[in-house]
Amino acid sequence: MLTSLPNLLTLSRILVIPPIVALFFMDGETPRWVALGLYAAACVTDFFDGYIARSMGQISRFGRFMDPVADKLLVAAVIFMLVATDRIAGLVVLPALIILIREILVSGLREHLAALSVGVPVSRLAKWKTMIQMFALGFLIVHDASPDWIPSIWIGDVGVWIAALLTMITGYDYLQAGLKHLTGDAEPETPAKPAAKSAKPSGTAENLG
Repeated sequence: MLTSLPNLLTLSRILVIPPIVALFFMDGETPRWVALGLYAAACVTDFFDGYIARSMGQISRFGRFMDPVADKLLVAAVIFMLVATDRIAGLVVLPALIILIREILVSGLREHLAALSVGVPVSRLAKWKTMIQMFALGFLIVHDASPDWIPSIWIGDVGVWIAALLTMITGYDYLQAGLKHLTGDAEPETPAKPAAKSAKPSGTAENLG
C-alpha cells in the first residue's frame, strides 16, 4: 500500500528535499544546523523503511522502486547545493561528479535488468560507501559553522574522496555483474521440468512451504 509506514518513510526523503534546498539559501549558522538535522533524519529513514518493510511483511513494488530513487534524489540535491554554495569546490568537485555519474549508471543498469527480471543485490562494500557518503555530506552541510575542534571541512572532503573511490569499485562490480545481460551473452535459463502428477486424491492441498 502507498500509505504503509515503510513507503511513507521513503517518500519523506523526497519531501524533505525542498526545505533542505531552501535552507542553503539562508545566511547564518542556524540554517546549516537545521539542514543537517533534516538531512540526518532522512538518512535514518533509509535504514528503517527497509527494516520495517521486511519485519512487517510490507515489501511492495512501489517501495522497491522508490527506495533507491529517493536516495539518489536526496544525494544529488545535496551535492548540487554544496557545489552551488562553494562548500564543495576545487578538486573535490571531481569525486562529487564521480558519485553522481555512478548513481545514474547504476540506476540505468537496475532499470534495464529489472525489465529482464534480473535482480542486482546491494553489496556490503556499497553499504559502506553509502554510509561514508552520508557522513561526508553531513559534515559539508555544516561546513565552517561547526566548532573549531571539529574539522568538518577536512572530514567532509576526505569522506567524499573515499566515497568516490568505493563508488568506482562498486560501480564496476555492478556493471561487470550485469554486462552479460546488457550484451545478450547471458546463458538462457534451463526450463524447469514438468512436475510429476501427484498421487494424492483430488482436493488434497499441496505443501507450498
